[in-house]
Amino acid sequence: MKKNQKGFSLIELLIVVAIILIIAAIAIPNLLRAKIAANQSAAVGTLRTINSAEETYSSTYSDGFTKDLPTLGGPVGSATCINAGLIDEVLSTAPFNKGGYVYTYANNGVVQLTTGIPAACGASGFTGFSVSAGPVTLNTGTAAYCIDETGVLRVDSAATPAEAMNPCATSGKPPLQ
Repeated sequence: MKKNQKGFSLIELLIVVAIILIIAAIAIPNLLRAKIAANQSAAVGTLRTINSAEETYSSTYSDGFTKDLPTLGGPVGSATCINAGLIDEVLSTAPFNKGGYVYTYANNGVVQLTTGIPAACGASGFTGFSVSAGPVTLNTGTAAYCIDETGVLRVDSAATPAEAMNPCATSGKPPLQ
């Protein structure tokens, strides 16, 4: 540069831009991996929350486990065995997506009570349930998870988008370590 020239030359600016692009190319894949790991961790936590909510529902209403996720949710402050208010409205409202994962609920089809069903419930709950969490796309997660009434969390580390591993106990997937 000449002594009386102010500013940067085109070459200097191009070198700075190239350096910034190289740093971004290194950082972006790491950021995406971190986001996937966070989504997967959140899915595991959400499944544990659903399991706890099911156990709470079963002991509170003495009616077995719920028939679906909307029964676990419902408006705050109006807890009944039809809308227990134990999970948030994001999880208890279709399409049951949260944090890059889709949650699929299945009851085992075996009713808990044949007589003595609480009047407010209308119908008996079930003796078992299974909930799975599959990534919406492989950009939101690379593993699928499931949990059932036993509380054992299982994992499929080679998940497909929106994978449902119901029933969980017979999925053949290993427990999460």
